[in-house]
Amino acid sequence: MKGKWAAGIRPRNFCWIMKDRLAICERPGGRGESHRRVRRTEEINWIRQQGFSRVVSLMPSTHNLHNYSEQNIAWSHWPIADNEDYRARLGPLFAELQSLLVSGEKLLVHRRALDDVVCGFVAGYLLWNGMVPSESQAVVVVEKMTERPVGAVGRRIVNSAAALPGPEDRLLAVIEQEQESAGDD
Repeated sequence: MKGKWAAGIRPRNFCWIMKDRLAICERPGGRGESHRRVRRTEEINWIRQQGFSRVVSLMPSTHNLHNYSEQNIAWSHWPIADNEDYRARLGPLFAELQSLLVSGEKLLVHRRALDDVVCGFVAGYLLWNGMVPSESQAVVVVEKMTERPVGAVGRRIVNSAAALPGPEDRLLAVIEQEQESAGDD
């Protein structure tokens, strides 16, 4: 592939959450009726050219995953439904996201559209990680970054994230458990 198309095209609604580390967008190729195979290929090429090491799909379905494999892009599938018990799911996902970022991965998170689930997920992660101090600030930060409102589903996700122990709390719990185990010996 030569010329300007060699670099591919930027996915729709692309937005950095953490510059050069964590970004979000609409599913490469578009959504539903407007999904186009050629566009998907061009957008996945852009993702690879930009140095993303992993794509994280929050879609309930497995659409596009084999296309990432074909382009030698690592992927993770963390399906999140519009209506579920977010508190039960978010803790392990945030911990895995944190681990990937700490290990130096450059991540792109998407769903069929840049919707409340994606925006709520990243706002919840920012809150859980301590990068923003409150639910309302997490929502405002993501609304400003994405230039779109975070609705009821996204706010429910952020609210669920607020109820989770943060990474420091989890570390303290592990240390306390290890100390208790050492005391029993």
